[in-house]
Amino acid sequence: MMNYSHETFLSPFTWRYGSDEMRALFSQMHTRRLWRRIWVALAEVQAEAGLVTEAQVADLRVHQDEVDWERAQEIERALHHDLMAEVRAYAEQSPVGGGVIHLGATSMDVEDNADALRIRDALALVRTRLVALLEALAERIEAEADTVVMAYTHIQPAEPTTVGYRLCQYAYDFLADLEGLDGFHVRGKGFKGAVGTSASYAHLLAESEMTPEEMEARVMARLGLEAVPVSTQTYPRKMDFALLSLLAGIAQSAHKFALDLRLLQSPLFGEMSEPFGSQQVGSSAMPFKRNPINSESICSLARYVAALPRVAWDNASLSMLERTLDDSANRRVALPEAFLAVDDLLRRLTRIVKGLRLGREASARNLATYGPFAATEPLLMALVKAGADRQAMHELIRAHCMAAWEAMQAGKPNPLIGRLAADEAVNAYLSGEAVRRIMRQGADAGQAPAICRAFCATLRQALQR
Repeated sequence: MMNYSHETFLSPFTWRYGSDEMRALFSQMHTRRLWRRIWVALAEVQAEAGLVTEAQVADLRVHQDEVDWERAQEIERALHHDLMAEVRAYAEQSPVGGGVIHLGATSMDVEDNADALRIRDALALVRTRLVALLEALAERIEAEADTVVMAYTHIQPAEPTTVGYRLCQYAYDFLADLEGLDGFHVRGKGFKGAVGTSASYAHLLAESEMTPEEMEARVMARLGLEAVPVSTQTYPRKMDFALLSLLAGIAQSAHKFALDLRLLQSPLFGEMSEPFGSQQVGSSAMPFKRNPINSESICSLARYVAALPRVAWDNASLSMLERTLDDSANRRVALPEAFLAVDDLLRRLTRIVKGLRLGREASARNLATYGPFAATEPLLMALVKAGADRQAMHELIRAHCMAAWEAMQAGKPNPLIGRLAADEAVNAYLSGEAVRRIMRQGADAGQAPAICRAFCATLRQALQR
C-alpha cells in the first residue's frame, strides 16, 4: 500500500495548484473507473455479437466501480504493466465475467479512449472557468466603460482610454480562446487493435454477423465518443499537440492580463491592483510590501503551460512507424499538469477581476499630468484646418513637448498647455483660449465608452450560446 505525505516529494499540483474537481478527473481511481467502463461497454457489444454471455456482462457491471488500488499495485509490481494489473484485479473480483475482460483489445484501445473521455470532461471544466471569467469581465467593463485613464504605448503615456476599454482587450482574447475551445474536436482511438488494422477484432468476429467497424461504432456510441477514422496503436498524437496549444493560448491570454496588472499595480502607476487581504504578508523582510502574488503566480504557471506544446510536438513527430512508447511517461505529466495549471490561473484571475481595485486618484493624477500631451494631436489638426503648415506646426509642438517633459522631470507641473496657448506662431491661427479649449476637449477617450458597451453586448450574447 502506498501512503503519501509531505515527508516525500509531492507535485504542487497534488495540493497547491488546481481544483479538486480537476484533480479528480486525472486521478488514478478515476482512470481505472474509466478503463472498467470501457471494458464493460466492449463486453456488452461483444455479447450482442454472441461472443460472451449476458451473465458475464452482468458480473462485470456489478464490480465495475469496485476499484481495488492496493491489489492492482501488488499485481503491477510483478507484471510491470499497469493496465494488465487492473485487468487481473478486476477479473479476481468478477468470477463469472473476469475471463472475457479486454477480449480482442490492445492496451491503447482502452487507455487512449479513456484519455479522450477525460480530456473532454477536463475541457468542459475549463470552459466553465472561462465563462465565469468572461462574465466577471463583462460586469467590470460595463461598470468602468466611462472611467477615463491614460493609455500607454511602449510603456510611455500615449492617449486616454477607459478602464472598461482596457478590460475589453483581455476579454476579447479570452473570447477567442472560448471559441477555440468550442471548436476543438475530441476523438478517441476507437477499437482498432495493436497497429490500427482491427485484425484482432476481425478474427474474433469472423463467425459473427457483426463487422469490426460495427463493433467499434456500437462501443463508441455507448461511450458517447467519436473515433478517429484511422490510427496506429494510438490515436494520432497530433491531437495532444493541438490540445496543449489550445491550453497554452488560454495561458497566454491570462499572462498578458496578469503582466499588465503587475505593471499597473506598481506605485509609479498605481492605477489598478489585485485584492490584498487584511492579514496578507507581501514580504518577510519588508512589512510595507503589497506584492501582486496572484498575478505573479498566474504568469509563472502560464509560462510553464507555454512550454508543454513542445513536448506534444515531439511526441507526435518522433513516434516512429506504428508506435513507440517514448510518449507514455511524459503524457502522464504534461496532460494533467497543463489542465491543472490552466484551471488554477483562470480561477485566480476570476477572483482578481471580481475584487479588482482601481486607484482612481492615481489615474486622475496621471491623466492630468500626461493628458495634455495627447491633446496635441487634435490641436495640430485644428491648426492645419486654420491654414497652418502641418510640418511646421508639428515641429513647433514637438519642441514645446520636449521642454514640458524636461520641466516635469525637474518636478514642476506640466507647462505644455500654457506654453502652446502663449506661442505667437500658434496664435497667428488660433487664440490662446481656443488652444486651451481644444486641448481640454482633446484629452478624452474618444469612442471607447461606446465600443465597450457594444462589445459587452456581443460578449454576453456569445456566453449565452
